[in-house]
Amino acid sequence: MNHFEKDVQSKRNDLIDSGIGFVVSFVFFTVIFAIGVILKAIA
Repeated sequence: MNHFEKDVQSKRNDLIDSGIGFVVSFVFFTVIFAIGVILKAIA
């Protein structure tokens, strides 16, 4: 057995971490897109 599997740093589920990462990146790109749309509508 791998000795890294016995001493894990984090016991949290990876699905939660990847979900949070997806939501944060999705919100970031949505904000960038919204800023572009607003500036295009103003100009």
